[in-house]
Amino acid sequence: MTDPLLPGLTLFNRGKVRDIYDLGNTLLLVASDRISAFDVVLPVLIPGKGKILTALSEYWFGVLKDIVPNHLITTKVDDFPAICQPHKEKLEGRSMLVRKSRPAPVECIVRGYLAGSGWKDYQNTGRVCGIPLPKDLVEASRLDQPIFTPSTKAAVGAHDINITFDDMIMNVGKKRAESMRDATLAIYNRAHSLAEKKGIIIADTKLEFGIEGDDVILIDEVLTPDSSRFWPADGYQPGKTPDSFDKQFVRDYLLGLPWDMKTPPPALPADIVQKTYDKYAEALARLTAS
Repeated sequence: MTDPLLPGLTLFNRGKVRDIYDLGNTLLLVASDRISAFDVVLPVLIPGKGKILTALSEYWFGVLKDIVPNHLITTKVDDFPAICQPHKEKLEGRSMLVRKSRPAPVECIVRGYLAGSGWKDYQNTGRVCGIPLPKDLVEASRLDQPIFTPSTKAAVGAHDINITFDDMIMNVGKKRAESMRDATLAIYNRAHSLAEKKGIIIADTKLEFGIEGDDVILIDEVLTPDSSRFWPADGYQPGKTPDSFDKQFVRDYLLGLPWDMKTPPPALPADIVQKTYDKYAEALARLTAS
């Protein structure tokens, strides 16, 4: 199906944020300025957000490439296939030419701190996704060791479901599951260490992998404010809800509204849009600073 937004390009899939185009031997990933919260795409754009996601992903793909191969070929539009060139202005800064692979049917989540749904789970059960944790932890506590908590990969509008590692093995096979788990933890540990030196705590993140035969490669976006919790290191205090450089800011705003999270979502006011962009931009500036 040719996409009216980019005539001549075949739309493979339109996700919450990314549009994927089939170029034959490769795929084109275009990061839009859409933003989602609670599995719903909001009816407002964050201008420039897609370029920030792309720049951060490109940075992390480079930093992490010795841990696990990734799908990135180039972000330089001049090096894209000729069919893309009429859309150079729209693609500049927000698109990646990538290798094709078969996306694994699970999402790989690693948690280094007690936050979000993990904190709620712990309050109710003393566990996070079935993994027992020490007693008397408080919100935002740093865990002794990061924990790996995979989930299903839900369609747009549906909720992901936490699964056990044994469930993951049933989905992708033992060798691939172990490779994805080990790569996820290694990526998190390196990224956390690098980010902490730049004044950002990475509390948790979600990664996706593609399958190539028996091997796996890192795909989609990597360690962005859409897929991670970024906290400023200064002012971090266990027991207190941290500030953030991610879309938790948008979630918190929506939670303060009389919205049932089922009916069409409200639009974000201009000041929330600007503050969201500013937070994303600061995360990019801090993390990529030399």
